[in-house]
Amino acid sequence: VQLVESGGGLAQPGGSLRLSCAGSGFTLYSYAIAWFRQAPGQEREGVSCISRNNSITYYLNSVKDRFTTSRGDGYNAVYLQMNSLKPEDTAVYYCATPRIRDGTCFSREDEYDYWGQGTQVTVSS
Repeated sequence: VQLVESGGGLAQPGGSLRLSCAGSGFTLYSYAIAWFRQAPGQEREGVSCISRNNSITYYLNSVKDRFTTSRGDGYNAVYLQMNSLKPEDTAVYYCATPRIRDGTCFSREDEYDYWGQGTQVTVSS
């Protein structure tokens, strides 16, 4: 069982990136999937989460109007569409699924036990 992120890279301020989270060894449609990020020298923080019934929670006020979380067709991928990127969005982004497998989201990092390897997002001119 593995989560795999992709789609990171370098973007200019004001630009966009779309991150993907895919399941290897299992399908994602029955799981809540959260996005976290960790900037250099900072603690990992929750960005958003999509529950099994596609209810979305944004944990960071700074991204609510700029980032969108969704499931892909077939529900075997979860996306984080990031628009109007800012330098402070620079971080390694991770997707994760909670240790409680009932499809609900949690805000605390320690509620999650399966993590992807992370994908670097750098916002710079």
